[in-house]
Amino acid sequence: MSNLQLRIISAIVLAAVVLALTWLGGLPFRLLAAFIAGAVFYEWTRMSRSTPAAGIGLLPEALMAVLLIALVAGLSAQMMLVLIAVGTVITAAVSAARGAGQWDASGLAYAGLSGFSLAYLRDGDHSGLLAILFLFAVVWATDIFAYFVGRTVGGPKLAPSISPGKTQSGALGGTVGGVAAGLLLAVAAGAENLVFLTIVALILSIVSQAGDLLESWVKRRHGRKDSSQLIPGHGGVMDRVDGLVVAAFALYVIGCLAGSADNPAHGLFAG
Repeated sequence: MSNLQLRIISAIVLAAVVLALTWLGGLPFRLLAAFIAGAVFYEWTRMSRSTPAAGIGLLPEALMAVLLIALVAGLSAQMMLVLIAVGTVITAAVSAARGAGQWDASGLAYAGLSGFSLAYLRDGDHSGLLAILFLFAVVWATDIFAYFVGRTVGGPKLAPSISPGKTQSGALGGTVGGVAAGLLLAVAAGAENLVFLTIVALILSIVSQAGDLLESWVKRRHGRKDSSQLIPGHGGVMDRVDGLVVAAFALYVIGCLAGSADNPAHGLFAG
């Protein structure tokens, strides 16, 4: 079986599981968000630590466990953000005091906000479902179109020092595909604010590609090709969700600005 076939099969299986949990919402989706956050933190620290304890023992793991428990329990969005901020500050302070560097602190913030954004965008109502499906449509289409357009058209590299395989044509194709997919989902959902959602889709597509480049930079910085080998044909969880989680946070912020922090999805898909 070729690597492309393996990638496609893995992607279909993962998409089916994720979409089923997304449809259920509530606790099942919060568990999915917590799993993603925990896996991202594990892979981040696994890549960035020169030694298993990183000079500060298991403090980051303990703080991450608290965040995951709070996420699954459905703590309020405001309290979750406070916990993420406090955990990051504590980890950063202890790391600085012991000369251990700040990778654990940045990983805690990155993983915590990743799980938080997904969980609190979905919440439990119809607007949350539409918001997450909109996010998936834009990010997944961006990823697919960028891959195939880049391979077909080629041309100048997008960021050769960070990710030699990515091309400018792929980035443009991914953006066009992502915006089109987001717009199609918005139309199918009966949304009336199509101009707004088109702009949001454009932002998410660009942000998701920036998130992909960020993870590529982190891997290159630590001499890794993949964050792990958990997913056949794709590498690790971070390799699969790098663009998604950054775009999720961006969509959460946009939803808060357009609606409210209590239910950001209502600012995107009212009702």
